[in-house]
Amino acid sequence: MKLRGDLPDKIPLFPLPGALLLPRAMLPLQIFEPRYLAMLDETLKTSHRLIGMIQPRPVPSGEDELSSIGCAGRVTGFSETDDGRYRITLTGISRFRLQREVSGFTPFICGEVSWDGFERDRGPTEKDPGFHRKEFMGLLKRYFTTRNLSTDWESLQGADDELLINSLAMLCPFAPEDKQALLEAPSLETRRETLITLMEFALHSGGEEPMQ
Repeated sequence: MKLRGDLPDKIPLFPLPGALLLPRAMLPLQIFEPRYLAMLDETLKTSHRLIGMIQPRPVPSGEDELSSIGCAGRVTGFSETDDGRYRITLTGISRFRLQREVSGFTPFICGEVSWDGFERDRGPTEKDPGFHRKEFMGLLKRYFTTRNLSTDWESLQGADDELLINSLAMLCPFAPEDKQALLEAPSLETRRETLITLMEFALHSGGEEPMQ
C-alpha cells in the first residue's frame, strides 16, 4: 500500500448518515454489524489504523451514493462488550476526497482517496480571529433551549475556538446535508459561520429572531 507521508491511498469506509468527524476531534462509535466488525478487525492489523467516515446521500435513482468528501479517523481507543460489540473512539486525522470505491473480497467498502487540499487538517490547531464568543454563546443557549438540549456550559466557555466550534458541529442535531456542509467548510471561520447560519435558521423557523 502506497503512503503519502503516513497516510494510505486506500482506506476502509464507514458510511453513516448524520455522523460527523472533524480533524483533531474525537468520535465515539459502537460497532456491531458483522461487516463493520470485520472492518475493525482488518483496520487494527494496519499501522495507520484509519477508518474513513463518509456520508451516504440519496440520489434520484432511489439508491444512496457516497459523498465526495469524508474524514479519516485513527482508532485511538476500543473495548469489547459482553455481547460482542465494540466501543471505539476515532480521532480525526484529515479529510479526504473519494476518488473511487474499491470492490474486493471484504464485506465492507474501501475507497481510493486523495488527501490533497486538506493539508491544514494535519497542521496545528486552527484559530478564528473573527470569533465573538459572547454573542455566539447567547445564540447557542437559545438554540439549545428550543431543542431541549443540555450541556456543560462551563466547559464550553473554557474550550478553545476549534474545540468549541468543531464539537458543536459534530454534536448538534442537524440534517445529514447540513453536517456535510460543516465538514466541507474550508476553514474554522467558515465552519463557525455555517454553524451560526444553521442555528439561526432553526431559531427563525421556530419564531425567534436571528443573532444581530
